[in-house]
Amino acid sequence: MTTAHSTSTQPRSGAPRSLGASAILFTRQTWAGARVLLALTLLLGIAYPLAVTGVGQLVFPWQANDSLLAADGSHVTSIAAGSAHGGTIGSALIGQSFDGPTWFNSRPSVAGKGYDTLASAGSNLGPNNPDLLATVKERRTTVAAQEGVNPAQVPPDALTASASGLDPDISPAYAQVQIARVAQARGVSVDEVAALVAANTSGRTLGLLGEPRVNVLRLNLALATLG
Repeated sequence: MTTAHSTSTQPRSGAPRSLGASAILFTRQTWAGARVLLALTLLLGIAYPLAVTGVGQLVFPWQANDSLLAADGSHVTSIAAGSAHGGTIGSALIGQSFDGPTWFNSRPSVAGKGYDTLASAGSNLGPNNPDLLATVKERRTTVAAQEGVNPAQVPPDALTASASGLDPDISPAYAQVQIARVAQARGVSVDEVAALVAANTSGRTLGLLGEPRVNVLRLNLALATLG
């Protein structure tokens, strides 16, 4: 009896593909990957950023353009736009130094030579580092003498720099110890200055996140209106 043997044109399982078949498979897989890369680049690299930028400019134009403040306290969306309002003074998001006893002081900064946006950083010194401890002691003495308070009353944010060196806010406690000095330097009542501090104090975000804070630039702009 003769046994029939079936024949097949397909390679047996595990048999190596020919060079031509491997090249075709490689080309197909590469082209599929390239199409996915192109699609994701167009979607996430172009369409999505443009959409987010467009929504930001339409819905939150001030926040999307650096949260700039002009001399009269107006929100402006560019430095040039501030010229109609006495000039652009700074950003509500970035701390800066203020010279003289008539202004509230910002939190200390070690970003570059101080408040340098191109060198945003903290000191990276550990809590027991001798240099940090010496700096804190020096700041405590300076602030206590400047504000006429007991060194124990100087709040922590007057003694330590923030991680960015550009913190625009101070604690209500640090603002409180500066009220008497600012009022005396400006020749106005303590109550007037205290009212401005209260008006420029923000609570916790959504009532839960962070701590109450005072934006120093906003507060000093409000002070300017007192003359």
